[in-house]
Amino acid sequence: MSQKKVLLIDDEEDILEILSYNLIKEGYQVTTANNGNEGIRKAKEVIPDLILLDVMMPEKDGIETCTELRTIKELQKTLIVFLSARSEEFSQLAGFEAGANDYVVKLIKPKILISKINALLQLRSSSAQNAAKITIGDLIIDKDNVRVTKNGQNFLLPKKEFDLLYLLASNTEKVFKREEILDRVWGNEVVVGERTIDVHIRRLREKLGINTIQTMKGIGYKLVV
Repeated sequence: MSQKKVLLIDDEEDILEILSYNLIKEGYQVTTANNGNEGIRKAKEVIPDLILLDVMMPEKDGIETCTELRTIKELQKTLIVFLSARSEEFSQLAGFEAGANDYVVKLIKPKILISKINALLQLRSSSAQNAAKITIGDLIIDKDNVRVTKNGQNFLLPKKEFDLLYLLASNTEKVFKREEILDRVWGNEVVVGERTIDVHIRRLREKLGINTIQTMKGIGYKLVV
């Protein structure tokens, strides 16, 4: 199995040194960058599996960097995790809005952070291998047969409800923005409002008893494992 690649982008040398040491010890291939512009350049060269990104940096801050990284086609499957000293809610929301998969405050201990990185990458790998049939706890979403099973009970969902559930389940590490949900589930069909998404989410919760579809206020929805 090839080494997983992690790119660290932070202007604090001691942070880069500590994290690099722990990640390399864990078996990861590590690349580092001291600012946003350098991070974007190295991300294009390396195509990492995961990027660990600071918010406050010179030249280009983390939010701007993340936003630009998400426009690069080759990096669409790369996980982006913010690691920042800023713990304010608005800062975390800005990170998710920029396209981050997770946001971690820098007080976290290196071993716990490594465990989180391991879990995120393992979950992504598992989801990719089982794309046609996604299993989350007692919930099975079978794309080939357009069928949902929970605790052995089958549910025949309307196409849009199924497509919405499958989208959320396809990447449980991600917060799906309303605009993306509308584009990927409804596409170029009759124009619908954001209220339509809320109605479909409510129906899914009522039918399947799913309490893990989380509303990220002002952003969108996330399926939490």
